[in-house]
Amino acid sequence: MKNGTLAALQPDMLAEYYADNAGKLHRTVDRILSKFGGLSNKDKDDFYSLANEVFTDVIKRYDNEQSFDGFLYSCLSNKIMSEITRRNREKRKADRMCISLDTPVGDDDSLTIGNIIADDFDTFEEVSRRQGNGQYHDKVSRYIARLSNQQVNILNLLIDGYKPDEIQKILGISKKKYADDLQIMRSYENIRILF
Repeated sequence: MKNGTLAALQPDMLAEYYADNAGKLHRTVDRILSKFGGLSNKDKDDFYSLANEVFTDVIKRYDNEQSFDGFLYSCLSNKIMSEITRRNREKRKADRMCISLDTPVGDDDSLTIGNIIADDFDTFEEVSRRQGNGQYHDKVSRYIARLSNQQVNILNLLIDGYKPDEIQKILGISKKKYADDLQIMRSYENIRILF
């Protein structure tokens, strides 16, 4: 098609699609979006804006070999599908990165990710290392005074070299109770006394 003929058709196409506040263009977009669910009015507004960009591009590329409506519909459909795919990827990407430390682990809902994450800092090793000099005896006494009897028992068994599962068995406590006690023992409020 010659550029002169296309240039003559452009005002007619613009008038047809943008008459009545872009009603025909919006109806075309709505027809495509009806295949997808979960779209808010803000999403629709975003897709209407995207349709304006696509419409401008389609007018430039249209060659009169097929109907303008069909060409516009296929270009809009492809662009909208690509945009929805991109948005879904972004949502999945964000979800992969955000996992709460309070997420339950295994069959026991009381055990969470935060309870089982290994910590590089070992309070007991640090205290043992510093107490080797004998300079922290009063601080350790104050630390132990803040702990419950159960927590003191756990501390003593840890110092004696018992493993967590052995301590749980000896004291008859669950993994959750052990993890909670350990977390309290390692809490900043308690260990700041030691340093």
